[in-house]
Amino acid sequence: MPYYKTAVLGVSLKPLLYFSQKKIPDFSIVKIPLGKQSVKNAVVLGICDEPNFQNGKKFEIKEIIEITNLYFTPYQANLAEFIAYYYVCEIGMVFDIFTPCKKVEQNLQICKFENLPNLTDKQQKAYEFASNNETSLIFGDTGSGKSEIYINLIAKTLEGGKQSLFLMPEIALTPQMKKRLERYFGDSVALWHSKIAPKKKSEILEKFIKGEIKLIAGARSALFLPFTNLGLIVVDEEHDDSYKSNQKPRYNARDLAIFIGKKLGIKVVLGSATPSLTTYAKQPNFRLKGTFFQSEKKFIYDICETTLSDTILSQISKSLNANHQAIVFLPTRANYKYIICQNCKTIQKCPFCAVAMSYHEKSNSLKCHYCGFSNFYKIPCAKCGGSLMEARKIGTSEIVKQLENKFPNAKIAKFDRDEITTQKKLETLLKDFNDAKIDILVGTQMLSKGHDYHNVDLAVIMGIDEQLSYADFRSREKTLALVMQVAGRAGRAGVGRVVLQTEQSEFFKDYIQNYDEFLSDESTMREPLYPPFARLLRILISHKNDGTAKDTTGKAVQILKTAPNVEIIGHGKAGIEYIASKYRYEILLRSNSPKALINAANLVRDLPNLEIDMDPINFN
Repeated sequence: MPYYKTAVLGVSLKPLLYFSQKKIPDFSIVKIPLGKQSVKNAVVLGICDEPNFQNGKKFEIKEIIEITNLYFTPYQANLAEFIAYYYVCEIGMVFDIFTPCKKVEQNLQICKFENLPNLTDKQQKAYEFASNNETSLIFGDTGSGKSEIYINLIAKTLEGGKQSLFLMPEIALTPQMKKRLERYFGDSVALWHSKIAPKKKSEILEKFIKGEIKLIAGARSALFLPFTNLGLIVVDEEHDDSYKSNQKPRYNARDLAIFIGKKLGIKVVLGSATPSLTTYAKQPNFRLKGTFFQSEKKFIYDICETTLSDTILSQISKSLNANHQAIVFLPTRANYKYIICQNCKTIQKCPFCAVAMSYHEKSNSLKCHYCGFSNFYKIPCAKCGGSLMEARKIGTSEIVKQLENKFPNAKIAKFDRDEITTQKKLETLLKDFNDAKIDILVGTQMLSKGHDYHNVDLAVIMGIDEQLSYADFRSREKTLALVMQVAGRAGRAGVGRVVLQTEQSEFFKDYIQNYDEFLSDESTMREPLYPPFARLLRILISHKNDGTAKDTTGKAVQILKTAPNVEIIGHGKAGIEYIASKYRYEILLRSNSPKALINAANLVRDLPNLEIDMDPINFN
């Protein structure tokens, strides 16, 4: 009888052996008995020989209970196997992030699209460059018309009878982009991201498997759909950190797109106005300068601490008087990021996390933005019992409140994760802003992503200096990219103004209009110790008992010292030492060889309470 190696979906177990009376194709989903009463879904990894029992010791091999009509496509299987290898994770955990396929009759009808956007000479050259390279980067200024190039590339792929995938940071999946894609591709396109209801996802999936939907525009999870004939992957805003998963498996969707493109001969096009240095250094790129619409931008430096200064207020007033709109960015949600005891100067922290509690005036509460714990804001100081508190580091809610006092006739809205909790709220707010029902939009990093509104003539950027000083080798790159992306929302057509409130104006003056020079200078600073010249691996250890976490870290360090061609460049408490009642430690390794890091990770992968983070981007 056939024996099969199977991986339990969503469980961090090594593959298990089962038998079946029937022949089962590879990567089919089956139901298996696990333990005394449990029945689990598993994926068949392949047929194998009857086990050779050593020393006469036999173990019971159970029978597969059911063969379902679901399976993973060859595209999915290739991608899953690579994730398990490169990100050092059990393959059953990996397959659990994929959406399986049903066996249905496909519609292979070829599409034709006459009504595509015309390309300028510069855009045509970028289009030809992308067409002639397996993987390429379009390094195009904000407003240079990258979307028009993507649309023409997608149309060419669909007309050739193949599928296309358009990846974007999730919050950029706006009604604006949906309308633009539907204008050209009609019913052949569907959106896929976390805010879509399960019933709607089922409808999309059925049409996609049948072949009625040929273009998926989505967040990183769209990469794991059951593609059968994928010809093109576009990764827009490729620099964005949201492509990196912050839980097992800690993959980067951008990097996976590049891998699967090379593995299966799928064309990959990356795009950004502020590309990551790693992508810029490693991928052939086309520099697309200028803007599609006639526009110019004026930068105003407000050299002071974070506050609604006279400079900011006067510039907002100027926009309102001219019947234009303004956006105000700052990185902090709530009214204030933390409160401090006036008596002993102790910051009031979450009892379950080593982070400050943020003050939310609307609910009269202090909230932890990591574990979600909240408490009444007038609790006494945990250290001295004092009752007088002072709020520090202003957030979006407080800015909205202060702007409403300064401009009582203006319509002001907030755009952050506290406010935008559903897809409907996102669509409603952005439509209101597009229809000029909102004069000032105040928000966090959401403001930087993919919004194109021609009546915005002012972008105000506040609270950015702290991000520039983070202990992170990418802090300069991430901060400059964020500032340039937010600045790019103003003056999309016409004259735009950007007020940048900072005490480090020289850094921004040097680079904010010359990202090319920044990439060159940053490359010199990083060589040879940091990416793209070296690879990093972060190992995170967490446990509710501090001693246990510390001991596991020590064991891991001793094992890793034996790994060849790998350097331990740091170990100890993590940047945030305590989250959700767990103590956290980390080990950071460096090597010129990704294989050396993978081998090192495999040496410690079976230690308890340990998580592997290959190519880390977050060091908290």
